[in-house]
Amino acid sequence: MDKNTLFSSFGKWVAPINIVKLQQQVDETDQDKYVKKLTTKAYLLLFLHAQLQQREGLRAIADDVLSKEFQQELGLVSISPAQLCRKNNRVEPALLEEIFVDLVGQIQRFSGNTCFLRKDIKIIDSTTIGLCLQKYKWATFRKTKAGIKIHLRLVFANQRDVYPEKISLTCAKSNDRTQMESLIDEVGAMYVFDRGYVDYEKFDEYTDKGIFFASRLKDNAEIRHLYAFKIPPGSSVISDSMILLGTPQKRVDNVLRLIETLDSKGNRIRIITNRFDLEADELSDIYRWRWQIELFFKWMKQHVKIKTFYGTSDNAVKNQVFLALIAYCLLLLIKLERKSQHSLLQISRWLKVFLWQTFEQWLGRMDYQSKRTSRGRQKRN
Repeated sequence: MDKNTLFSSFGKWVAPINIVKLQQQVDETDQDKYVKKLTTKAYLLLFLHAQLQQREGLRAIADDVLSKEFQQELGLVSISPAQLCRKNNRVEPALLEEIFVDLVGQIQRFSGNTCFLRKDIKIIDSTTIGLCLQKYKWATFRKTKAGIKIHLRLVFANQRDVYPEKISLTCAKSNDRTQMESLIDEVGAMYVFDRGYVDYEKFDEYTDKGIFFASRLKDNAEIRHLYAFKIPPGSSVISDSMILLGTPQKRVDNVLRLIETLDSKGNRIRIITNRFDLEADELSDIYRWRWQIELFFKWMKQHVKIKTFYGTSDNAVKNQVFLALIAYCLLLLIKLERKSQHSLLQISRWLKVFLWQTFEQWLGRMDYQSKRTSRGRQKRN
């Protein structure tokens, strides 16, 4: 971003976006051809601000431009909801996807030199966003419903923080297994997914290529035990076996490992994996980390604008999903840069407070450490 933008906390937040690269892509695709007012850059800043503030609709976004501080950032003095609608429909999602990919690369560079237990774990899952059938007929997947599905690969930036590494957007009727090809592709990595992704042919392919996986196995799966591994004392694992999976007509050629354990509610679950070099308890814990992607989807739906949309076209919906992911990555980059122990939600709250104040105030609040040493008033017996 330019030097004037960096004076504000908002400018500091969006600073990791490579505007020069974006402008080159805009010029190459004629995205702003004949545009006199709302450029793609201004659109990006305006809609990221809307994501942060969770604006309800285009009228609310248009009113944001009345702010003098925002006028200086955007180079605009006013905009109409109709202009916002047209721009939102015209912007190519590929442009925003490229920004997202670039931010993911920056996060990877922050965490690339550190070593932690969860570093090579990649969690695969999807979530469905329901849409009104009358407004989103292009996304029909049932007689009375419409929707899109977000297929995601989630990884750990450190022991606590996660980020979306790869994404695929489809109509809600798309089966999860159709996206395995694009989301599971790195040799040596460990992929964790639920039973919706169980595919015997893929299991053989991954094992032959050296791609590791751990998945919950369907209850009706046919198995044949070959060898039972010894369970160490005090283990939470019920059983640990070498098995063959499937029937003679449909089976996995490679030998796999089956671990039986209990979930947080005490229910018995079976975990299938092609990894034999880790302890059973370690693999049990790795599968439990899959819950992080459920928490991520919940965070996205609650704290950024992704459950309702500013437009009804295919482009508008995809753009909003990418804007939400960009907003998340920008917050995480600030947290990693400052090595903050605060949650992303708290960091975003402070950003809203100091939005048009100097970024030193926002960063200072993140870096502030309470000097209080007292344990406070103690309850008397």
